[in-house]
Amino acid sequence: MVNRHRGEITAELGGARRTLVLTLGALAELEAAFGAGDLSALAERFGAGRMSAIDLTRIIGAGLRGAGESVTDEEVARMSAPGGAADYVRIAVDLIEATFGGAQA
Repeated sequence: MVNRHRGEITAELGGARRTLVLTLGALAELEAAFGAGDLSALAERFGAGRMSAIDLTRIIGAGLRGAGESVTDEEVARMSAPGGAADYVRIAVDLIEATFGGAQA
């Protein structure tokens, strides 16, 4: 069972229901991937509302790894979602909102 207060969400990816969470390690991974100097810069980047497919892959991959899955971004890129591209965006936004709060996403 997920705990939204800890930033956890669930999503259907690759035909399975999965838990995602942006742990401190996952956030550090995203800071490095996006060249963000700190969490405020990372939240600001996400808050801009523009995400590429690569951004979505990195965010979802970090969330899966934060929840304990051993998955690469390349594997995430090959996962399907029931709602297609719109679901990938929804998953990333939901994860960011759970992590930073609705005001930042």
